Amino acid sequence: MQDTNKEFKPSSWSIDNKTSIWIISIIITLWGIISYNNIPKESFPDISLPNVYVSVVYPGTSPKDMENLVVRPIEKQCKGIAGVKKLKSNSLQDYANVIIEFNTDVKIEEAKRKVKDAVDKAKMDLPQDLPQDPDIQEINFADLPIMYVNISGDYDLNKLKKYADDAKDKIEGMKEIRKVDIIGALEREIQVNVDMLKMQAAGISMYDIDRSLASENKTVPAGSVRMQDGTRRTLSVSGEFKNVEQIKNIVVSSIYGSPVYLKDIAEVKDGFKEQESYARLNHDPVITLSIVKRSGANLIEASDKVVAIVDEFKEKAGLKICR
Repeated sequence: MQDTNKEFKPSSWSIDNKTSIWIISIIITLWGIISYNNIPKESFPDISLPNVYVSVVYPGTSPKDMENLVVRPIEKQCKGIAGVKKLKSNSLQDYANVIIEFNTDVKIEEAKRKVKDAVDKAKMDLPQDLPQDPDIQEINFADLPIMYVNISGDYDLNKLKKYADDAKDKIEGMKEIRKVDIIGALEREIQVNVDMLKMQAAGISMYDIDRSLASENKTVPAGSVRMQDGTRRTLSVSGEFKNVEQIKNIVVSSIYGSPVYLKDIAEVKDGFKEQESYARLNHDPVITLSIVKRSGANLIEASDKVVAIVDEFKEKAGLKICR
């Protein structure tokens, strides 16, 4: 008679070695708990959607003309791209954009390349006097800021910008942060306001002024020189401007052997660029830090570190900071 009893050796070994099984089970359980705690947990995880954004600037054009002259030729070419799910466009004064949404199985790099090829084909139908080529970008949700930090205090915007720059440098030094943008700050600008009548009387053109400024404000490498001990030293002639007075005293040209200085035909001011961004808090001017984390970084950990740095600046400078 055939023996019907069969033995499953792993089960038999487990029964005979109960202690080893308990130890293995505890190790696996602890390993699972540690792995679970180390998994990044985010309220806003990175999302990769194959969406491509095409923007076109055409000054002096009405929304209707933007639709007919710019949007329709681009849409015509993009409709024929394989994998396109939906097209959406907006036509505004002087500006238009087209958003191309692809199916989820299309890679974003491939989608961007296909849109670029389609836009290149559409260029022959676009106005020839566009100030610049259409801008093609992928829509990346990882570029959205994770936090806005408003900095204000009993200081002017120029002083606030110095504190904002210090905070920006320290926050960008964190491995979890990709970049920090400053909104509402003043940017320094050296303005050369030329008096046209004086310039024409001196026989000087705008090109002469531009050439003089460019040739004076530069650092020129001068090669190297051998020292007595046999080593070589690199030499350079530094001619960059240090202050406004140096700019004013540039010799632009000469009349009958007399030098014509820039200050004789123009007003040179150390000022600021015209503001293109503004930030307000309770109707008071502030400077805002827009903080973008690095892709894959833990949101909670990054936020906690940013808060610690912001609180440090708040105590040091007596600033009013809100997040």
